[in-house]
Amino acid sequence: MEINVYEGYDLENLIQKAKHELGEDIKILYYETEDVKHWLPFRKKKRYKIFVEKEIEQFENQIEENRNNGSSPDVDELLSKIETILDQKLKTMVPTQVMQMKAPSEIKENSYTPDFFDEFTGEAIDLIQFLISKEVEPEVAKVIVKEACGIDLENNKMDLSTSTFKEAIIKGIEKNIKFTGPFDVKKDNLKVITFVGPTGVGKTTNLFKIASEFVINRNLKVGAISTDTFKVGAVQQARAYANILNIPFHAITDSKNLRKKLLDMPELDVILIDTVGRSHYDYWRLGEIKEILSGGSDWMEVVLAISCNTKNKEAMEIVNRYRTFFPINSLFFTKIDETRDPGILLNLPIKTGIPVSYVSVGQRVPEDIRILTPERIANYLLGE
Repeated sequence: MEINVYEGYDLENLIQKAKHELGEDIKILYYETEDVKHWLPFRKKKRYKIFVEKEIEQFENQIEENRNNGSSPDVDELLSKIETILDQKLKTMVPTQVMQMKAPSEIKENSYTPDFFDEFTGEAIDLIQFLISKEVEPEVAKVIVKEACGIDLENNKMDLSTSTFKEAIIKGIEKNIKFTGPFDVKKDNLKVITFVGPTGVGKTTNLFKIASEFVINRNLKVGAISTDTFKVGAVQQARAYANILNIPFHAITDSKNLRKKLLDMPELDVILIDTVGRSHYDYWRLGEIKEILSGGSDWMEVVLAISCNTKNKEAMEIVNRYRTFFPINSLFFTKIDETRDPGILLNLPIKTGIPVSYVSVGQRVPEDIRILTPERIANYLLGE
């Protein structure tokens, strides 16, 4: 029996090299891995050594031996060996090869083809796979990781040039996502900020978190308006928050009254408008909201609130349908505390190009709100 040994840093490439030299019918007996120090601190590369036997030669040699002895091959024995080899080969296949053999029902919606990682190697592949496990869409994960890569001269593929995953993620975010920072409000220059979004994402609670920030920490003159006269208790909840903050509050039902009320409050620095939650599939109701808000469109900045536990496909539907009615200026993410896999923080801003503003981390007013930054998003993805 002749054993061939192949060594290198890319397991998939080693397997392909063995097949190229020995043919498709090879048997991977086993492989070893070794951590090799990298020139950057805190980084290591994996070096693989695989031991390969050309399977077909085993059968040819046995058949030739049987012929020389004048005996016929034992068919049952050969079939048994074939079954054993197939079983061993399945165990040694790399994940992308196994993915091809799964039934369609077993493959996740965001699965990728065997050549998906062709341009990457080493820790770049590890980071892409990690991001995908956090519900980051595969193509978005590649966009993020590419920004933190250099060329590995050994195989002419991209690998991380940063010392940690966190640095790599931050670098990719800085290149691909826009941030508003704190809402830009100046004294004696009236600004109107309107919150829109589906039912149940926490628009009212988070609007008054922002109001609290403006009043307590920035000493701004703030007013609040609610157009949500449909949901039971919505106006009462908003009025209660406004009373605690000691800011003016009004409930409005049409565009003329909205415009009149805005013109009657020129002494304020900022007015926050709360809207009724509507399904993104209900075009009629979204049109009603647009009609009411048209009374203040001259001053208005529109913030779309969206929950972090929304599925990626549905989240894109929400953004696309809402932006056909409203000029969305930023994304405000809520309920980050209710998900372990916040890939939506990368998927939406990268795929839509809309800047991100804040993230809500709980129900407490005013504490549970944070300004989004590249480092903060990286921390949420890494579970820090």
